[in-house]
Amino acid sequence: MTSTESTRTEVTHRIAVAAPAEAVYRIVADVSRWPLYFPPTVRAERIAGDDTEERIRICALANGDLRSWESRRRLFPDRFRVEFEQVVTADPVAAMGGTWTVLPTDGGCEIALDHHYRAVGDDPAKLARIASAVETNSVAELANLKRVAERAAEEAELLFEFADTETFAAPIEQVYDFLYDAAKWPERLPHVVRLDLREDTTGLQHMEMDTRSPDGSVHTTISGRVCEPNRLISYKQVKLPAALRAHNGEWRFEPTADGRVLVTARHQVYLDPEGIAALPTPPESLAAARTAVRNALGANSRATLAKAREHVEAR
Repeated sequence: MTSTESTRTEVTHRIAVAAPAEAVYRIVADVSRWPLYFPPTVRAERIAGDDTEERIRICALANGDLRSWESRRRLFPDRFRVEFEQVVTADPVAAMGGTWTVLPTDGGCEIALDHHYRAVGDDPAKLARIASAVETNSVAELANLKRVAERAAEEAELLFEFADTETFAAPIEQVYDFLYDAAKWPERLPHVVRLDLREDTTGLQHMEMDTRSPDGSVHTTISGRVCEPNRLISYKQVKLPAALRAHNGEWRFEPTADGRVLVTARHQVYLDPEGIAALPTPPESLAAARTAVRNALGANSRATLAKAREHVEAR
């Protein structure tokens, strides 16, 4: 239901979930897990506060664009309610806020996600863009929140993390630049067949890439990347291979005491059992699927690190 008072638009989305209200609230309250559970969210972190009031920074896709903003949140665990208000907005948003409310029911709970917002300059075109993004993202977030909460028992088998590291005898700026300048990867990395990169806002990259797996097959992925110079590149794949429900990763850069640079490629993966079962030749078990995914993603990361090392140390 949508209504307008002055220049403010209000909209509510709801979904019923067959899971306890406490379990659903925990997912809503912990923004650090949002990139794993919510498809539009590329990165989310608490930058100040505690479990009653916090300030968070979010980077997410909206209408195909990567956008970043900061919000203040008030958390009420006894009422299963979270109130939020953007404090650093990004055009076309002039103001946005709302609430997450988890209402216990006999069969589990109902989630109500309320938004209120205004567009920059009260521009009708900008208002339409905001409305489209709120509708698309809210529906996706609630659907995935329902799926995650109702299948929580599966998570131990489906979710896993791993990392590979490499040490570089080169300035940290050169190492970072190799991984930041992904537009040149098709020239530099044998497993990258094609890569289209867009960076409309400095440090926020939208990347579409074709990569060749060890078995010779080519996969297309679309990722959002958040780049912090000489410190961190975090990313999330928003178009995924069939076997994955979510894939988040990061390249972390750390100077060592002896003047070298340690780069860690970390992956967080959530398997999709339905997608795995639909493969032409599915793995024999979830354990075998985890091994295959770890081998494929790890091989690409290690190949990238090896080429980066070769490139920067040859200078």
